[in-house]
Amino acid sequence: MTQRAHIDTGGPEPDSTGAPIDAGAELDPVHPAPPPGKADKGCGEASDKGGGGRRAGLTTAEVAERVARGEVNDVPVRSSRSAADIVRANVFTRFNLIIGVLWVIMMFVAPFQDTAFGYVILANTGIGIIQELRAKKTLDNLAVIGEAKPTVRRDGRAAEISTSEIVLGDLIEIGPGDKIVVDGTCAEAESLEIDESLLTGEADPVLKKPGDIVMSGSFVVAGGGAFTATKVGREAYAAQLAEEASRFTLVHSELRSGISTILKYVTWLMIPTSIGLVISQLVVKDDNFKESIAYTVGGIVPMIPEGLVLLTSVAFAIGVIRLGRKQCLVQELPAIEGLARVDTVCLDKTGTLTEGGMDVTELRMLNGSDETYVRKVLGALGESDPRPNASLQAIIDAYPDSEEWRCTESLPFSSARKYSGASFSEGNGESSTWLLGAPDVLLPDSDPALDDIEALNQQGLRVLLLARADKELDDAAVADGAAAQALVVLEQRLRPDAADTLRYFEEQDVKAKVISGDNAVSVGAVAGKLNLPGADRTVDARTLPEDQAEMAKVLDENAVFGRVTPQQKRDMVGAMQSKGHTVAMTGDGVNDVLALKDADIGVSMGSGSEATRAVAQIVLLNNSFATLPSVVAEGRRVIGNITRVATLFLVKTVYSVLIALLVVCTQVEYLFLPRHLTLLSTLTIGVPAFFLALAPNKERAKPHFVRRVMRYAIPGGAVAAVATFSTYLLARAHYSGAGAREAETSAATLTLFLIAMWVLAIIARPYTWWRICLIGAMGAGFLLVMVVPWLQDFFKLKLVGTTMPWSAVAIAVAAAALIEFVFRWVDRKFPA
Repeated sequence: MTQRAHIDTGGPEPDSTGAPIDAGAELDPVHPAPPPGKADKGCGEASDKGGGGRRAGLTTAEVAERVARGEVNDVPVRSSRSAADIVRANVFTRFNLIIGVLWVIMMFVAPFQDTAFGYVILANTGIGIIQELRAKKTLDNLAVIGEAKPTVRRDGRAAEISTSEIVLGDLIEIGPGDKIVVDGTCAEAESLEIDESLLTGEADPVLKKPGDIVMSGSFVVAGGGAFTATKVGREAYAAQLAEEASRFTLVHSELRSGISTILKYVTWLMIPTSIGLVISQLVVKDDNFKESIAYTVGGIVPMIPEGLVLLTSVAFAIGVIRLGRKQCLVQELPAIEGLARVDTVCLDKTGTLTEGGMDVTELRMLNGSDETYVRKVLGALGESDPRPNASLQAIIDAYPDSEEWRCTESLPFSSARKYSGASFSEGNGESSTWLLGAPDVLLPDSDPALDDIEALNQQGLRVLLLARADKELDDAAVADGAAAQALVVLEQRLRPDAADTLRYFEEQDVKAKVISGDNAVSVGAVAGKLNLPGADRTVDARTLPEDQAEMAKVLDENAVFGRVTPQQKRDMVGAMQSKGHTVAMTGDGVNDVLALKDADIGVSMGSGSEATRAVAQIVLLNNSFATLPSVVAEGRRVIGNITRVATLFLVKTVYSVLIALLVVCTQVEYLFLPRHLTLLSTLTIGVPAFFLALAPNKERAKPHFVRRVMRYAIPGGAVAAVATFSTYLLARAHYSGAGAREAETSAATLTLFLIAMWVLAIIARPYTWWRICLIGAMGAGFLLVMVVPWLQDFFKLKLVGTTMPWSAVAIAVAAAALIEFVFRWVDRKFPA
């Protein structure tokens, strides 16, 4: 074909009667429609240019005046934290302060092997900083307005400038693919279509005419033109959303807050304990000053679960790496934990459950029309549009073009008339005029086909009517008397993985809520095809109560919501949170920004707006909703395992505090040097906990982290402390002379090691071959230290005689049996 008509058959989503619904009518009432019947003359030629010819734009003097008045596009600051903020937040923590002070002290009074505990600071801080800087680097240039270089016409000449240089009143040229960077009024238009889906949630482009409003955050999908900037900087719509979302907030982490709570109490315990230890070790016993300080620090350091802090960061970081391989970017480490705790996930239909494309599912003939001829008509209509939308692209894919047909005139789609059209020379001397659009507009109210169309719409199908007109396209009454020829039934293309993903959430007891700006019936039909529970109960968001409690009740009872405005999305998230739900929100448009920010976890599609990617904690770079189960599973693995191994660390905290108090009360020398507890922590906690934290775990994350772990840690630590201190007192009575203190410490260390190994054996259940090997390897490591001479000297550990070592073993066995009994009693008495 030599000429091409501009036909827009898609329009906005049809309502239950088959008529496309004007997206702007509900969400943006500033899109005046062109008068019915106004046709473009000549296919592909512009007939909707702004009057007055090409405009010159502002003069240099006018630009200078506006700059002087401050009428410039001062884009809001980015919503991500600066590198300095990231470093500061990771370095200046309570944990680093406590360990850091003790580390510095030990550097002056003790050999290297007693300062190893301090290097945990470097590892923990480094992991946090590197991960957050990595995420920041990936998204550093993502802000709501982006780094677009708009073309501005000034003094009659067009030139590219930075978005920050735009002033009020500038004339900005736009073409296919260009982003609208400020709000304005359309001044020139040539078949200009703008996609406002990121603002309104509507998937279909809007045809713009001179005088129409264009808004920042939207972009051009077809045609071209120019618009005059009427709102710049913080006045612009998208910028206002970004401004409100610009305050960076870290996702809540119960693990981190729980550990912080434990550290807070440990800090208060450390103050009197440290004073008591200093007095008992230095004043009462009058020992060597440096050695007294070393033993004092040796009593304080194990109170701090420093390994738990490091392991949490390592587990999160490894989870981030694993998800990164699946094209999932985690911007904040605790976001993995957050999604593992989610019990409600809010989804959009377009782009999440459905793909951008559509398919023709049926061509239904009307009034005895010839199907072969109708297919030729549809092929010609499809080929006549140089920029087909999803609906027309489906027709193009289904019906090839007939080369002998030539377009002579076209009528673009308008939301006012709800149809488009074209006239053709058929190649055999015949001419014909065709209309394609909403059946309820092109058919009389009494037509029996409307009942069938209603049934199709209830199934979520889009129905277009092909009709032959006997009037000219520029006749305002061209649709009157048009003869219906066929119904074109279209279906949105479902994501192949959407059903499996929804099924996964259902199995994991996570409620899925579909929240869309599209027609509620259509959204419900799509959800029904994916077997979403509750898809048969759809709610038009315009009927939702404003009261938060009433809204929350409706949200709990239903799963599918249509015609949802951006503010309502935010209100709905708040309403669900008010009922104690942990909410994840997925989105890709500027209209989702505030809801994403308010949700417990925000998940953005990689192809979405820069604003959503900047405020979301998780970005699906491959735009695949099917990645979410992997994120949830990874989160559950991390949280379940950390909760499990945290018991190991906190048992150590409890027995360290109690041993220190026993030392102060009895006025004896402290049992261990820091190197002794470093060895014990490494073999019974650090190394095994690392492997246990990476093991598979599908258990759903449960709340009350501190309570869950302390119910084991307190009795377990108390038994370990009493048993170890008893062994130490027996050893003090048994040994005397040179080397006695080292022998006493070695006996106590043996008892504590065996008890800690039994706690590890309990935590490692159920046993697998690698868990048994892990426990065996840790035992072999301790045995190696006790029999190799240079390791004995390095750690100052040497068992003397046989009586006391076997007594230490007997005490440890009795303590292990008591711990086994206590843990089982706790399980029955205080279930999680």
